[in-house]
Formats: sequence, C-alpha cells, structure tokens
Amino acid sequence: LIVAGEPYSVFSEIFFKSIKRYESKKPVILIGSIELFNKQMKSLGYNFMFNEISKDFKNSDLYNGKIINIINIDLNLKRTFDKITEKSNEYIHESFDVALKILKKKKSLNLINGPISKKDFLKKKYRGVTEYLQFKTKTKNVAMLIYNKNFSVSPITTHIPVKDIYKKIKGSKILNNVKLISNFYNRYLKFRPKIGITGLNPHCESNFTKSEEKNIIIPAIKKIKEKFKNIEGPLSTDSLFMKENLKNFNVVIGMYHDQVLTPAKALNGFNAINITLGLPFIRISPDHGTNNKMIGKNKSDPTSLIEAIKFLDHKCR
Repeated sequence: LIVAGEPYSVFSEIFFKSIKRYESKKPVILIGSIELFNKQMKSLGYNFMFNEISKDFKNSDLYNGKIINIINIDLNLKRTFDKITEKSNEYIHESFDVALKILKKKKSLNLINGPISKKDFLKKKYRGVTEYLQFKTKTKNVAMLIYNKNFSVSPITTHIPVKDIYKKIKGSKILNNVKLISNFYNRYLKFRPKIGITGLNPHCESNFTKSEEKNIIIPAIKKIKEKFKNIEGPLSTDSLFMKENLKNFNVVIGMYHDQVLTPAKALNGFNAINITLGLPFIRISPDHGTNNKMIGKNKSDPTSLIEAIKFLDHKCR
C-alpha cells in the first residue's frame, strides 16, 4: 500500500517516475485522489491508466506495471493546494485510516507513505510520522532505521530540540533499538548486523560532573553486550563516519537525529529508505521531504521510492 501523503509535494512526480523505471513484482496499491493524480500526471506529461478499487477489495482485480491500482480519497479540488497548509490534513488522515484498516485485515501487506509536512499535519502532537503510526497502532516500542544495504543508521531520539536531547537518552531506549534492529536484520536480511553505538558528547567525554557516557551509555552497552556480542561503543562521531571506520559496522545507533542522519545522507544520497521497526507491518517512507520548491519541474530524484518498493519486493515475501 502507498499512501500518497501531502498533495502539494513532488510525490506524484517521483511516483510516476518510479513505476516507469521499475516494475514491481507485486501489485502496488496507491491511496490518494484520482482527480489530483490525473491533474498532476497531465501537467508532468505522463500517461498511465488507473484501476480504481474499493476499500474492502471486493470484486477487485489488481494489476502490475503501468496500470495504477488506486483507492480513491476525495480531496475536493475546489479548494486550492498551491502551498502546504492545514487544508490537506483531513485528506492525509483519511488516507492513513484507510491504509491501517486494510493492513489490520490483510497481514501480508506493508506500507509506504509519501512525504508529509510534519509542522502542519502533526501539529506538535507527534514528533514525526513514526510516532504517529506508533500511536495509531498502539505499539509500545518502535525505532527509526535509515536503511542502506551497505550502511544504516538509527537515532535514539528523533524530532526534538537539541537542548532536550540529553533528557531523553535512556539505557532502555538504546537496548530497544538494538533489539529491534537485530530482529529486523535476522528476519529480513538473514544475518546478524555489526552495530556501533555513539556517545553524546564530543570525544565521548564531558568536563562536567554529569556525563551521559559514564552514567547512561556505557552501563547500557555493558548490559546489552551480555546478550548481543556484535556491539561496540561508545564511539566518537568526529571520526566514526570515515570510510575506513564504517567498514566495521552495518548499523550505527546515534543519540540524536542529525548526529547520524547528516552523515548517512551525505554518504548514501537518495539511496536510502526510512523504515519504522516494531510496528505490526513494515512501514517505509522515502528518505526526503515534500520538496515543494521543485514541484512541476520534473527534476526530482525517485531513487528512494524505487528502493522502498524494491525492498518490499525482494525482502518481504
């Protein structure tokens, strides 16, 4: 299932490019507005056929390739969507609700969602779509994994102010990420990953009496190593992401969002996907935002969405 996400974004462009360049081995089912996609398709110069199916899948034939299976969500295009506003919230919520009801009944399906504006859609109630789906599915523990087959990262804290990061670092959260990542690699990738865990402070040191490394991170790693032998840390991030050092790890768990996502994006570019671990299904989103400045230019890179579809094709059978 693919939830289209924010109407005013480059998602339609990267979606059309994705199905043109890569034909999934499984039927892809888009959840969004047929009217909007038809309008965007014509403006971008594509020509695909739509196969509208019902929300309950009754009497529905699913197709692969260039015919787009779609569950229609009425967007009411009489309103204007020429910028990101709160107007599209109802549409996005309904799209997710439809997807979650289907996923609850059809356990073999998984979810991809297009980019969403966190500021307008989540309204500070949730830190990100990861936490939004955690709440909607009543899941206790989740982890964000920015996955690339050569090198992946996972932040302990996600979308919170830098000044609050140290308050949210807990040994139980570090252990949770290690468990979820190890289970994911064992189940879907069939090997035990080598995991590096960063410190928080420069050089994993602190001149203050309260050191997160000494009080939280080192004790957590010591406890984790009793069960997981493939762990190393705490590691200083000023040199960790040099190519020679990264050869030692499949995954790096960092203490905060930009500590690990910045080097991961610099090294992997668009060849990475955002996977939420711990949900009752695999949820993936392309590793980029709405990029509304590029809307209509037909220059956006579809690599991340293609990699998301490929992953579900080859790893989730």
